[in-house]
Amino acid sequence: MSLRWLKRYVPRSLYARAALILIAPIITLQLVVSVTFIRQDLEDVTTQMTLTITRELRLIEAEMRAAPDRETAIARMKPVLEALQMKVRFVAPAEVPPQDMIRWFDYSARIVRDTLRRLVPATLSVAFPDNLVVLLYVDTRFGPAEVTIGRRRVTAAAPHQLIVITIFFGMLMAVIAYLYLRNQLRPIKRLADAAQAFGRGRTVPYAPSGAIEVRAAGNAFLDMRARIERHLEQRTLMLSGVSHDLRTPLTRLKLGLSMLDEEDAAPLMRDVDDMQRLVDTFLDFSRGTAEGAPETVDPLDLVDRIVADARRAGKPVELVEKSGEGTLPLRPLAIRRAVENLLANAVRHGSRAEVSVVLTDRSLRIRVEDDGPGIPPDARVEATRPFIRLDPARNQNRGGGVGLGLAIALDIARAHGGTLRLGESDRLGGLRADIVIAR
Repeated sequence: MSLRWLKRYVPRSLYARAALILIAPIITLQLVVSVTFIRQDLEDVTTQMTLTITRELRLIEAEMRAAPDRETAIARMKPVLEALQMKVRFVAPAEVPPQDMIRWFDYSARIVRDTLRRLVPATLSVAFPDNLVVLLYVDTRFGPAEVTIGRRRVTAAAPHQLIVITIFFGMLMAVIAYLYLRNQLRPIKRLADAAQAFGRGRTVPYAPSGAIEVRAAGNAFLDMRARIERHLEQRTLMLSGVSHDLRTPLTRLKLGLSMLDEEDAAPLMRDVDDMQRLVDTFLDFSRGTAEGAPETVDPLDLVDRIVADARRAGKPVELVEKSGEGTLPLRPLAIRRAVENLLANAVRHGSRAEVSVVLTDRSLRIRVEDDGPGIPPDARVEATRPFIRLDPARNQNRGGGVGLGLAIALDIARAHGGTLRLGESDRLGGLRADIVIAR
């Protein structure tokens, strides 16, 4: 039988699962000990004590049966009752309770009642008014009689003592074990927080601590983080250097072409402009998410300003949806570059673009849709790779790019702990690009 349904009820956090691992066995142990104690020890002891009382009741019954009248019966029973520490008085039938008086939680009282009714057929009713006495109503030849018996003569003085002690010390040991386990889990939590922060583009101070295995994982994370940071730094320096070095010959070419005849230099000047645009795009890709530290910003206001700037630049862009409220730690310049790249692709390959931004308790979603030809599903993963240009899917004759727009958007989204999702627009029929960032 599959236990997958159980996953819905299992806690997801490490601390909650650790508490469950501690508490579940303790509760099971308490139940086993309690049931075993009640059904064996407590039940056996109570039954044996009640059997002793039934023998004493037979002795009293014999004295009463030998007496000719009620007064003589009381006189004959008096020495026996004093020795047995019991009291007997005759009562009217109306004073006999119509049913047994037992509190719902008094398990030992039920054992006493059942034993007395089984061994003393004349029993009319049994009452347990408190923890001090037991009132037994029996039918005699002289009418109903009330027998008062000390509660401790039929049940243990503290039948719940073992259960209470077991539960108390079980909970105490669970608390102590949880406090110790929490100290062991804290280094794992710190490692998870540092890894999550680095995945969202932030570097937080972290020093390995805890058990040997946790320290090994922490040192491996620090080595990995250092290698990734060196790789990003080297990539940025390489692309920045190449792009910077290309600017000088491009500037000389522009100066040289400006001295030629305008009609002859026009085709060459367009080539130089294309090369200049390529260099600028390389610089954008090399910078990646390095522009500034994360800031607490309102993403809805940020997207609103990006769309307003695009409309002032003459682009057919419209903000169709803006919902939610709150702030997020973002790199506003990087998010602006990602959204502007998506908008540039949308208006390059389509006639108009629509933007929507939705902020919920769990995520931020920035969506850009166009009415262009779109990208086939089997080519969407390839489209997000650097320097990939999909000739069959996108029209590149309208100011074509170099295949870095989607790659830059994906890089920025991943640096914020999110992703870039490509699909088909239900509204416009073209490409739908979603930047989704978890909160």
